[in-house]
Amino acid sequence: MKGKIVALNIRYVVYTVSLMLAVVAIYFLLPKEDNFDRYFEIGKPWAYETVMAPKDFAIYKSDDQLEKERAEALTRLEPYVAQSMDHRLQITGIKDLRMSDWLLERLNEVYEVGVISLQDKQEFEHLGVKKVIVLEGNSVKGKVLLNSIFTPKTAYDYIISKASVEVWIDDNLLKTSDIVEYIEPNLLVDKVKTDQALQIIVDGVMLTSGMVQKGEKIIDKGEVVVEESYQILKSLQRAVDGDELSQGEDVWKIIGNVVLILVLIILFFAYFVLFRPKVLESIRATEFMILMMLGILGLLALVTQYLELNEYLVPFAMLALVVRVFFDSRTALYVHIITVLLAGQMVPDATEFVFLQILVGMVAVSSLKDMNSRAQLVKSALFIFVVYGVSFVAMELARGVEVERVDWSMLFVFALNSVALLFAYGLIFIIEKLFGFLSEVTLVELSNINSPLLMEFSEKCPGTFQHVLQVSNLAVEVAKKIRANALLVRTGALYHDLGKMVNPLYYTENQTGVNPLNELSYEEAAQVIISHVQEGVKIAEKHNLPYQIIEFISMHHGCSKVKYFYNSFKNQYPDKEVDERKFTYPGPLPSTKETAILMMSDAVEAASRSLKSYDEESISRLVEGVVNGQMADGQFRNSPISFRDVEVAKRVFVEKLQNIYHTRIQYPELKVKKDEKSALDEINKTLRKVRTPYRFQKK
Repeated sequence: MKGKIVALNIRYVVYTVSLMLAVVAIYFLLPKEDNFDRYFEIGKPWAYETVMAPKDFAIYKSDDQLEKERAEALTRLEPYVAQSMDHRLQITGIKDLRMSDWLLERLNEVYEVGVISLQDKQEFEHLGVKKVIVLEGNSVKGKVLLNSIFTPKTAYDYIISKASVEVWIDDNLLKTSDIVEYIEPNLLVDKVKTDQALQIIVDGVMLTSGMVQKGEKIIDKGEVVVEESYQILKSLQRAVDGDELSQGEDVWKIIGNVVLILVLIILFFAYFVLFRPKVLESIRATEFMILMMLGILGLLALVTQYLELNEYLVPFAMLALVVRVFFDSRTALYVHIITVLLAGQMVPDATEFVFLQILVGMVAVSSLKDMNSRAQLVKSALFIFVVYGVSFVAMELARGVEVERVDWSMLFVFALNSVALLFAYGLIFIIEKLFGFLSEVTLVELSNINSPLLMEFSEKCPGTFQHVLQVSNLAVEVAKKIRANALLVRTGALYHDLGKMVNPLYYTENQTGVNPLNELSYEEAAQVIISHVQEGVKIAEKHNLPYQIIEFISMHHGCSKVKYFYNSFKNQYPDKEVDERKFTYPGPLPSTKETAILMMSDAVEAASRSLKSYDEESISRLVEGVVNGQMADGQFRNSPISFRDVEVAKRVFVEKLQNIYHTRIQYPELKVKKDEKSALDEINKTLRKVRTPYRFQKK
């Protein structure tokens, strides 16, 4: 009990560590942002693979578009100008006092409107400014149209034009008086406030014109790059190479990825806890499936991130095929779906990828119900190629892609993917050696009676070999009825008596009249019979048979007694204490349905040879006695076989033994007349005389 608790705790630790390591490994397999080193230009076809948005990113406007929008925005600029009130005008160049006063009034009018330097006004006009904001002290005096403000030159022209309408003013005198000296700008640009207003306007112009969602198709291979797609590609390049995505991943994004991976891995373990707890009892089996998941995801990362090849070159269906060979269809499909969902975070178009991979996983599991030949693997690969091609084209058409724009080169990719599946045959062999699993392919090879070991077995122990063939047939029929592994039972049955090759004449089925066991004591004879179990294990190990087959050899008698010698000893020495260990097989007891079936089949077939009558009643009585005796001895207590299964097995044994030992009708002899009989006798005598050598003939 204590040992079981320790083993359970070890499994918990191993599975917890495996879960954490799997999450970390898968996270680091996720694609990191890379440089977008692609050459493209407007009007040229896109020469690379179809581009899917790796994440959400903004579409940046072109420089020309930004310049145009900023120019339009600057027309809304209203610069700030401060009005200077310090104008001490002294008119000294004009001697006429009346004209001097008139000029002073005109200058005051000009300054009241405002005078700005020619350079500042030209800059504002270039920006498209319509109004300026006039500041008086720290407060806003008002807004003035830019074209109504004077420059020194326009102010001078204004004064001269006014003088020309006054008949009493000598405008020539004004022109020669150099009145420009009196005209100075009184509106000075407030650089600080104007720059702030300018920045607000510039910042108000959006740098982007939209967003591209993660997984959205940007451009297909061969598609001509137009202005719109060019700008999107440039934006993607800027997002990947620039400071937006190269600053390191956001903490929340990391948390999101880790949580998604963790949820899927927990679901992976939950499936086995709820529906396949037996698998969790084997650390080796669980680690195998985790390593298969990580292996296929690692291959995907290698192909897409480092080799920059198409993600559909990775044979994802191989995962479903290999797991199906060693486990059941439901487990294979579940593991495949979990792996595909994890892989969806590593590819551009996750929706298409997940949909297609789940489809081919279903086809792989359905088409490989029993893999006992290479032809079945080829057939599965062909089905997978067809489903890949048809589904991909259908999805493209459903998206609105025209037939001539469908990427037909993907069919070649799918063909390579399907060819790669054929390597699963070799992978299965490697996995068997590394993890100690047993595939149906290997079972078919082992059950070939023309194999060297079984040929040697049939030559040395012809009677025993006929026995194992009969046991194999009985066991297979029972396995089919109670949903056990019939191929495994058949193979185990063929090898279960392998140990009798050491001393074949000690077993009645190989004897021709002389029984050497009669020369031994009951204890010695029992030990000879019992030894065939351990001898069989040694032979099996020498020939590198899988441990699952060796279990059939070691368990087929369980801990039962050699009844013939045990009962004979008890009968002959009723008062003598018997050492039961000398008459008892060492075990272990059968631990699976299959080994329990073999134990029943072996005992029933051997016992049936002692029957004098093979009618239904005799056979039924024998089967009931043998199987019930094994149950009473507790031989099946470590096996998951049920009472119902045992009852089904009994019915199968009775039915099959009746077929094996069916009675034949007696052929009638041909009746002949007396004279014909005499003639025949004479002919026979003559024939016998001719066939007898001369030296042996009577004289």
